[in-house]
Amino acid sequence: MKIAFFSTQPYDRVFFDRENQDRRFAYQFYETHLGPHIVEAVNDVDAVCVFVNDRVNREVLKVLASRGVKIVALRCAGFNNVDLDAAQEFGISVCRVPAYSPEAVAEHAMAMLLTLNRKTHKAYNRVREQNFSLNGLLGFNLHGKTIGIVGTGKIGKAFCHVAKGFGCELLAFDIYEDEQLKDIGVLYVDMDTLYRSSDIISLHCPLTPENKHMITQSTIQQMKDGVILLNTSRGALIDTSAVIDALKTRKIGGIAIDVYEQEEKLFFKDLSDTIIEDDTLQRLMSFPNVLITAHQAFFTHEALTQIASTTLKNIEELLLGREPFNKQAILV
Repeated sequence: MKIAFFSTQPYDRVFFDRENQDRRFAYQFYETHLGPHIVEAVNDVDAVCVFVNDRVNREVLKVLASRGVKIVALRCAGFNNVDLDAAQEFGISVCRVPAYSPEAVAEHAMAMLLTLNRKTHKAYNRVREQNFSLNGLLGFNLHGKTIGIVGTGKIGKAFCHVAKGFGCELLAFDIYEDEQLKDIGVLYVDMDTLYRSSDIISLHCPLTPENKHMITQSTIQQMKDGVILLNTSRGALIDTSAVIDALKTRKIGGIAIDVYEQEEKLFFKDLSDTIIEDDTLQRLMSFPNVLITAHQAFFTHEALTQIASTTLKNIEELLLGREPFNKQAILV
């Protein structure tokens, strides 16, 4: 079974090789993302394995189908970058990893919140320069604060448990309410109430056409003055320009993001010797109360092991015509 991997990093090879000790799969690795510029190079493979910033649109899928590709395997949970209707039309199966150590993302979200609040990244740099002053490092207690969680799937649910351990009051919004979360005191409310009542808002929902730019000028105005925003889901949930305006007026007290709407040309690359031409990102990074990591939340040993294992199981089951072990993993 032959697989072409796109957007690959050294760690992808390590973890996928570990799950292929019996050599039942043959790999081709490409560092570039999959898109119209490279799809013609795909040849003699059964499946392509893609990540969050690969562009699997109708044009790409048509070429893949003509080359005999049977499967597009996402090694992530989100699938907003794949045209599922076109995949079905061209007879290509699409699978994903619906859950891979949700605790990894939840813990990273909390780590970002703690860092942004208590300014530990700034304190670390100060002390290394022998500056032991506490001026400018003032934070607040998380205990007793109200956190609004948008999306209580596996990751949102894990974040609820983490936040509950800090003694926070938890509000949540999801189309499907989780009874177990209600039992630990999570209160489900509508979005307007969540916006109005939360000191901190954390996004844990997939990106859909309906919720693109759910955080925009009008919704920000409903929030408390000084609200803290967290996003470890998808960059396009947030209108970055609206956030910048709200940071300038101090309506938003701070924002921590692990994703960015225009991250495709930036994240997962070393651009330290490059002039970044994205003025919006540069402006965002100029604020002292903004914390950005480069799509790192998933990056734990446990998560990468699960991603590799599940992805290969998905491909094998689809190619051999077996019943999928996890039906949520099969999209088309």
